[in-house]
Amino acid sequence: MKHLIFVRPLTEAERQALGAGLRSAAGFTLRRCQILLASAEGTSVPAIAASLRCNRQTVRNAIHAFNQTGRAALSPSSSRPHTIHAAFPGSRAEQVRELLHRSPRDFGKPTSVWTLALAAEVSFAQGLTPTPVSPETIRATLGRLDVRWRRAKQWITSPDPAYLRKKAGATGCSGWPRPIPPGCLASRMRCGGVG
Repeated sequence: MKHLIFVRPLTEAERQALGAGLRSAAGFTLRRCQILLASAEGTSVPAIAASLRCNRQTVRNAIHAFNQTGRAALSPSSSRPHTIHAAFPGSRAEQVRELLHRSPRDFGKPTSVWTLALAAEVSFAQGLTPTPVSPETIRATLGRLDVRWRRAKQWITSPDPAYLRKKAGATGCSGWPRPIPPGCLASRMRCGGVG
C-alpha cells in the first residue's frame, strides 16, 4: 500500500491565506486552496481528486509544493522551460547561413530561390539538424545571427552558360551586365539603355 500524504499542519496565517484563496478569481489558486484545505481536514488524496474531479497526481503535486514552499505554492510558477535547446547550436547556425549562400540547385532542387521551407528541408537532408525543423525555426536561427529573412523574389536565372546571350536575343537587352551603383534599385530594373 502506498504511503498516504497529507499537507503539513497549517499555521493560522496559512489557514487564513487558504480561506482567502477560495475567493480568488484565478482558477489555479482556487483549486490549490481547495486541495490543501481538504487535505488539512484529513481527506485522502483519492477522495480529494474524486470530489474536485481532477487527477490524483494534481492533488499530490499541490500537497508536495505547499509542504516545500508554503504560500508560494498558491501562485502558478512559470511554465517556460528551464533550458532552451537550439535546433542549430553553435557552428551549425553558421552552416545554415553558408547553406543559403549557395544555390538550391546545388542540392538537387528544381529552383534557384530559397524559401524558409526549402531551407528547413535541405538543412535536415544535409544533417545540420537531427530532426526536421519548421520554417519558423530557420527564421529564428537566422535572427540569432542578425540576418533578416525577406520574402523570396523570383529572379529569372538559368544554369545554361549561354543564358545571357539568349536572353539578349529574346528581350533586346545587350546581354552583358552593366555596373550597378550601390543602392540603385532603378538601375537594376533597366535593361541596357540610358543610364
